[in-house]
Amino acid sequence: MSGPQELLYDIPSAVISLGLLAAMLLAMVAAYLIGTHSQRRTTDEGRSQTTAVQGSMLGLLALLLGFTFSLGLSRHDSRSVAVVEEANAIGTAWLRTDFLPEEIRSAAKDDLRRYTRLRLEAAEVSADQHQRRKRLVANAEGAFAELWTQAAAHAESGGGPAAVSYAASLNDMIDALGARDAAIERHVPEIVLFMLFGTFILSGAMLGFSSGLSGSRPATPVYLMLGLIVLLVFMIIDLDRPRRGLIEVDQRPLAALLEAMKAQ
Repeated sequence: MSGPQELLYDIPSAVISLGLLAAMLLAMVAAYLIGTHSQRRTTDEGRSQTTAVQGSMLGLLALLLGFTFSLGLSRHDSRSVAVVEEANAIGTAWLRTDFLPEEIRSAAKDDLRRYTRLRLEAAEVSADQHQRRKRLVANAEGAFAELWTQAAAHAESGGGPAAVSYAASLNDMIDALGARDAAIERHVPEIVLFMLFGTFILSGAMLGFSSGLSGSRPATPVYLMLGLIVLLVFMIIDLDRPRRGLIEVDQRPLAALLEAMKAQ
């Protein structure tokens, strides 16, 4: 669940992208009218200066776009890595249950299956189902508490190195849970997105103003470029939003682990 300071997270990616496209087109049309009105009073030097500023704006736009896309992709990759690490931690704990005495081994395996199922279900819940996800996470934490109680009782009764090894795997498992949930909550800072959007709108205005000064309407490649920019913005926002949108974090490591657990 996103933090209260985030203004854009609850707005669908398509709505943000289309709103940005509309803002860029409006800025371009308004600037085109201003440029047409100023055409007669502008010297060749002024036109050259406008062209230079336009090129600089487009260069800055490309820089910000590349930086933001890289940031969103790295956030997505870190969430994917967190899924693999949590699956590995749970798998290690599952293997070490074989070191437990028979009287608690079956209960430990059942709790681990339930814990893995709840973690997988929580990951597949959409972002707008906040209460359901909180309930699943709380149930998973309850299953872990039972596992830890069993491990602590076994260690106190003289479980030896095997009990210590099993407890260490449970500790790694809860660390992986925290790291994965923290990765879900990390997004591209909204100040970066607002700066990116502002640069887009100003770039659209510069394109329109430059076309107005030259006395020609924006050509088809200009509109194609605007469409491409909007598609890239959609991808950036979608990458930055786990549990919603078209680009989702791959949960197959956890799903495969759960199937292996059920098979045993």
